Amino acid sequence: MDSSETLELRCADAWPAVTVDKIGDWRLRAAGGFTGRANSALAVGDPGMPIGSALAAVCDFAHAHAIPPVVHVVAGSANERAIEAAGWVPNTGHAAGHLVSVLTGPLGEGAEEVPVLPEPTDGWWELTVGRPDPTDAERHVLTTGEIGYAVAEVMGVTAGAVRAAVADDVLHIARLAVRPDYRRRGLASALMAACGPWAAERGATRTVLQVAVDNAGALAFYERLGFTEHHRYRYWVPGPRACEDRSL
Repeated sequence: MDSSETLELRCADAWPAVTVDKIGDWRLRAAGGFTGRANSALAVGDPGMPIGSALAAVCDFAHAHAIPPVVHVVAGSANERAIEAAGWVPNTGHAAGHLVSVLTGPLGEGAEEVPVLPEPTDGWWELTVGRPDPTDAERHVLTTGEIGYAVAEVMGVTAGAVRAAVADDVLHIARLAVRPDYRRRGLASALMAACGPWAAERGATRTVLQVAVDNAGALAFYERLGFTEHHRYRYWVPGPRACEDRSL
C-alpha cells in the first residue's frame, strides 16, 4: 500500500495549481483561490529547513500570490504536530470542510450510457463550476494533465458530470455532480463506473478521491462502491501573529 504522503503527491499531481514552488519536499501552490487543495502548501516530507522557517516561507508565498496562508498536511503526522506546535490552528472556517478523508477503491467496470470525453462541454462546466465559462484558474486546474470528462445526458440535458484524472497508476476522481432533479436514478454510480475503463487504458489500477469527513451522504455512497479510508488530511492556518506580511 502507498504511504499517505505518496498518495497525497499523486493527488496533487492530478490537481495542478497554476503556480507551484517548493521548499524542500513541500509544495507551495496558488490558483487564484480556486479550491483549498490548489491554494495551500502541501506539507509532506522534509521542508529542508526548520518548521518555523518553512511556515514563514509559506506565508511569504501566500502573500505574494494574494491568497490566505494555508497548510495541507496529513492528519496525525509529525509535520502536523510540528505545525501545531508553531502556533498554527485548524482551518475550521474552510467552507468545504477542514478535515478530509482520502478514500481508495476499485476502478469502475464501465457504463455504456456515459461517455468519457476528451474535452469538457458547456454542460460539464456548468455542473462543475456553476457556469459554462470558467475562470483561467478553474480551466487550468481542471484541464491540465491526463483528464477525461464524463457526462450523463438525459433528454439533451447534462444531468451529471465528473472529472477523471490519471496520475501515475492512480485514477483521481473529483467534482462529481448530479442535478437535483435527476438524483436517485443511478447516474452518480454510472459516472463513477464510466471512468474505470478509460483510466485502465492509461495505466491506472485503483481510484482515489477526497471527501470532507462531515459529508455523510458522500461517504456512504462511496462505501457502497467499495471505497475505504486510506488516511485523512487537515488544513491549518496561522494563529494570531503567526504570519505577518513581511512585504509591507
